[in-house]
Amino acid sequence: MKKIYLDYAATTPLDKRVLKVMLPYFSEKFGNSMSLYQLGQKAKSALEISRKEVASLISADPEEIIFTGSATESNNLVLKGVAFANKEKGKHIIISPIEHPCVAESAEWLEKQGFSVDKLSVDKYGFVNISDLEKKIRKDTILVSVIHASNEIGTIQPIKEIGRVCRDRGVLFHTDAAQSFGKIPINVNSMNIDLLTASSHKMYGPKGVALLFVRKGVKIEPILHGGGQEKGLRSSTVNIPGIVGFAKACQIAKKNMKAEALKQIKLRDRLIQGVLGGIEYSHLNGHPSKRLPNNANFWFDFVEGESIIFQLDLNGIAASTGSACSSIKLEPSHVLTAIGLKPAQAHSSLRLTLGRWTKKSEIDYILKVLPGIIKNLREISPFKKT
Repeated sequence: MKKIYLDYAATTPLDKRVLKVMLPYFSEKFGNSMSLYQLGQKAKSALEISRKEVASLISADPEEIIFTGSATESNNLVLKGVAFANKEKGKHIIISPIEHPCVAESAEWLEKQGFSVDKLSVDKYGFVNISDLEKKIRKDTILVSVIHASNEIGTIQPIKEIGRVCRDRGVLFHTDAAQSFGKIPINVNSMNIDLLTASSHKMYGPKGVALLFVRKGVKIEPILHGGGQEKGLRSSTVNIPGIVGFAKACQIAKKNMKAEALKQIKLRDRLIQGVLGGIEYSHLNGHPSKRLPNNANFWFDFVEGESIIFQLDLNGIAASTGSACSSIKLEPSHVLTAIGLKPAQAHSSLRLTLGRWTKKSEIDYILKVLPGIIKNLREISPFKKT
């Protein structure tokens, strides 16, 4: 049976070139970067070289990069750290309704601590309403957080414009770029970004390492206290093998990003056109073109999404109904309901995300298999058309 992986948005396989540079740091160059002897200082050197490599991918200063253990940790640090460090200025935070759960739930937690949270409106494609942002910013607004590109529907937000509005109003702007980092160009300076989250395992690096870009001068309170690593913003023994691997993944992305994006856009559009043209009552979620190069998200009338996943798996295809972080939840996707889908429609979604090693033959295979799966499921579905 074929084994086809089309869930790159959930996680990516480790690039062999990344693994190769990591291996020595597990058993040979294993020093603690806080130690003063040579083994520790070599680890420290690797850490700082990696910091420069990662920073260069988004045109940041290396000193503005803080390494963390996950995008979830980075997003928690941003919302909670900025909130508590700037509460004297105000307690008002703005997010979009299509944020990753770690942003949305951090905001909900802050509400319980006395902060005020507003959510922006989005259109049917998932785009934030800029005029709504301008209206919602208040004198006591301290932070706006809008995801760069949706992990579910792939829509890419007008980040530069959002950042400009925030900059003009003196409000800090954060974007969760876990899905876009390494896939499309990001310049934190020209895009008016004050804080940015990115993750290694979404771009062919190892799990367990991520970053937070914190622009110089931004006040942020740590949520982990201890040894004072990472400028005191993230106390914990630094994951040198993971960070070295993350840096290598960034180096590869910087070199190959344009070519990979063009290849994936071609395959993505072939997939989208094939599904919409070959399956009756199929619909695309997100914007047709202003979306991540590797993302295709659909919903199908008269069928249930999890059933599609199970049937695809039986045919050797790994896919998803949405965010891997919330796939065990029974509620409909908050992203899909935010763009106007009814719960039953949201439950019928299928996310197919391509990657570095996706082939045209694999896209053709799913286009061959999927119509039959949908047809069979509709025949037994209680929601089928009468």
